[in-house]
Amino acid sequence: MTKSFKTLWARFLFRDNGILPARRLIGALMMVSIFILLLALFGVGWVYIILIDGSLLAVSLLDLGGSPKKSELEFNRRVKEEVERGLEYESEITIKNHSLKSGVFQLVDDLPPVFDRPFPISGKLSPRKEACLRYTFTAHVRGDYRLEGVYIRYQSRLGLWSKQMKVDLPVDFQVIPDLTSSRHYLEDAQKFLLYEGDQRKKQKIGSGEFAKIRSYVVGDDLRKINWRQSAKLQELMTNEYEPEHGKYVTILLDCGRMMGVELQEGNRLERTLEAAITVATAALKRGDYVSLLAFSKEIMGYVPPAKGMAHLQTILKEVYSLQVDSYESNYSEVFHYLQTIQKKRTLILLFSDVSTFLYEEAPLYYLQRLRRRHVFLLAGMQDKMIEERTALEPENIKTAMLKSMAERHILVKNREIQKWERQGLQMLEVPEEELAGSVVSSYISMMNRGMV
Repeated sequence: MTKSFKTLWARFLFRDNGILPARRLIGALMMVSIFILLLALFGVGWVYIILIDGSLLAVSLLDLGGSPKKSELEFNRRVKEEVERGLEYESEITIKNHSLKSGVFQLVDDLPPVFDRPFPISGKLSPRKEACLRYTFTAHVRGDYRLEGVYIRYQSRLGLWSKQMKVDLPVDFQVIPDLTSSRHYLEDAQKFLLYEGDQRKKQKIGSGEFAKIRSYVVGDDLRKINWRQSAKLQELMTNEYEPEHGKYVTILLDCGRMMGVELQEGNRLERTLEAAITVATAALKRGDYVSLLAFSKEIMGYVPPAKGMAHLQTILKEVYSLQVDSYESNYSEVFHYLQTIQKKRTLILLFSDVSTFLYEEAPLYYLQRLRRRHVFLLAGMQDKMIEERTALEPENIKTAMLKSMAERHILVKNREIQKWERQGLQMLEVPEEELAGSVVSSYISMMNRGMV
């Protein structure tokens, strides 16, 4: 493919500056060619044929001059500096026409292929006015992105020629994890966690700090009833206690090969990252110290412990661009590293693939040492394929074998889980959509029981 052909092809793909014939001009040329052919059959002279061609050429050139010049158009683009994965966001492009000429245009923005893009977008240029275009896009892959330019193709009223140009409007932005669960927790933690009543996580009697007096709910401990306040208000009132704040929570985020398993939306790493940020939000809001360590074959990132909601931005900046590594996770190295950096008693939350972790014998030595000082919880997602195969009806030999193998896998896994739990290592395996809520509830339960 020659360089000139590549340039011409780029013009047709909104990728180069230049002037292109529009569909109307091509259609007009075809109609005039047929008309000239008919005239030639009837013996019309060349003077009339040249006159017809010249008239069409003059009209097209006048139409070309009736569109604004490139220097008479001013562009501006606005897009958020941070967008969340999987959510719709709006971008705005304004085109200011400084000329007295009007026209119509088509526009393509420089969004990456991994985004949902609604291009081309059509609009109208009015004399001495500003056109504002808004479009929505959805990012599906986290990371840093840079939009270089905007590609525009515009015509005059007759639309015989199209002028095409690229405008450099560099913009940098980041795609961060979906924070929907974190926002839900901050907006209504009571509803998110179901604190009160018989669904409230039980707290060790006599521990924690006094928080408030509230109405008695069925399921509350009778020893916490405030009899003096109940006598005044003529209804049962109970004291509510909160666990002591300022505890340490360490989140371990596995980025190994098994975390790249695709789910209905994203992969396992996406889900676990969103759940980890939700837990960090809950812990920071309660006044605890939160640290985060991402690992695969080696340590990929570490955020030292700190408290306060401002620390959540520090965590996001460290983890928003994490991607799945092609290597197997090295649990022994991360536990050894954790022993060197974490001296105070902490709740260790490991987000990983439960099946992969269970068959690793090497981490058991380090976990037994960590358990003497720290509290450990492993959280993972259930394998939907295994669940579906265990629910199969054994209608033939193939389905019966699939069902039996899936059930055997579950039995072996449950046996391994019991072996690890006898060592004092708690494990949690839930459906992907329940991961964030289940881990946050487990965290609250452990804090309420004074385990840390």
